Amino acid sequence: MLKKAVASLCLVSLVGCNSDDNDSSKSTQPEYQLPQILVVGHRGASALRPEHTLEAYQKAIDDGADFIEPDVVSTKDGILVARHENEISGTTNVASLPEFADRKTTKVIDGQSIEGWFTEDFTLKELQQLKARERIPEDRPANQNYNDLYAIPTLEQIIELADAHYKKTGKIIGLYIETKHPSFFQKQNLAMEDTLLKTLAKYTYTRDIAPVYLQSFEVSNLKYLKGQLDAHKSVKHAQLIQLYDEKTVQPADFVAQNISTTYADMATAQGLKEVAQYANGVGPWKPYIFKDEAMTQTTSFIPDAHQVGLKVHPYTFRPENKFLPETLKCSTETSKAAERCPTGSIKELQLYFKAGVDGVFADDPAIARQAVQSYLAQTK
Repeated sequence: MLKKAVASLCLVSLVGCNSDDNDSSKSTQPEYQLPQILVVGHRGASALRPEHTLEAYQKAIDDGADFIEPDVVSTKDGILVARHENEISGTTNVASLPEFADRKTTKVIDGQSIEGWFTEDFTLKELQQLKARERIPEDRPANQNYNDLYAIPTLEQIIELADAHYKKTGKIIGLYIETKHPSFFQKQNLAMEDTLLKTLAKYTYTRDIAPVYLQSFEVSNLKYLKGQLDAHKSVKHAQLIQLYDEKTVQPADFVAQNISTTYADMATAQGLKEVAQYANGVGPWKPYIFKDEAMTQTTSFIPDAHQVGLKVHPYTFRPENKFLPETLKCSTETSKAAERCPTGSIKELQLYFKAGVDGVFADDPAIARQAVQSYLAQTK
C-alpha cells in the first residue's frame, strides 16, 4: 500500500514547495500544442549513445524528439535516478570497481530472481562514482566508444537539461517518465510517486510549461498518481500512460494482489474503457497494433482506445536490422544484424502512422522525425 501520509509532507501544497530559483517564465508561460504524431526519444537517443545519460537525452533533443523518456529508479537515500532497471551491472561499470564488490547480491523483483548490483543499495554520492555503459553492445557496438564517459543522471538533472534547452532556444521538450518496479520500491520503503510529484512541482518548467507524461506497467501507482494530481493540481500538464507488456503477462501489482487480469484483458474494448478511467493514453508493445508480422492487417486496439479517449504510443522502434520485421530488413544476414537500416525503419514507422498511432517511442529520434515529416507531407 502506498503511504498517503507521506503525501502530506509537501503534496498538500506542492506549488508552495517550489524552490526553482531560475524561474524565467512566471509571467508569460507559453501554451504547448502537441504535435500530430509525437516522437519520444526512448531513453534518449539510445541507438546512438548509451541510454539514460544526459548526452543521450541531449542527442535526442538535437535530433528532433518532442519528448525525452527517463526510466526512474530510487537510490538508497530516496533520490530518483535514470536507469532502465534498478539492477545496473549491464548499464554501468559497477562490476569493475573493487570498492563495490561486496554490494553484489541476488534479489527477487517482480517474481524474477536477479543477481547483480542494485541502485537501492547505493547512495546518490556512491552512484555518482559510476559511469554508464552501452546496455546491448552486441547490437550497438559503436556505442561502446562512449563507455565509461558519462554519469548516471538524476531526474532533476534531466529536467534542468530540458529547461536549459528551452531557455536557450524557446523550444519546449516534454518529459515522458516511467516509474520502474513501483511495487518493489514501495516494499523497500522507497516509494517513488510522492518524490516524483514533488520533483516535478519544484521546477517551473515541469510544473507550468512542459507537457509531462507519467507511465507505468503497473496500475495501482497510476491510480495513486491520478488521485494526487486531481487533488493538488500540482503539475499543470501531467498526463498518465498505461504501459502494456506481453499479452499473457499480468501487471506486477496485480500478481501481488492475486488479481488474474492480464495485459490482453486490458487490451479489449472493455479493458481499455476501464483504463480510460485513470489514464490519458496507452503505451502498447508493437504487436498489439497488427495481427501479423508483415503488418498487413490491424487489430481493433487503436480504434478501441481512441473510442474511449486514449492516445496510443507504441514501443519500441529501433533502426537496426535485428529489430525490424523480416520484410523490412536491409539484410537478413546474421553478420549484418547490428547494421542500421534507416529505410526499413522509416517504412515500419509509417505503417504505424497509417494505422493511427498518436506517437512512437524511438531509439533514433532523427529517423523517427524524418518518418513523421515525410508521412505528413504525403498525407496533406
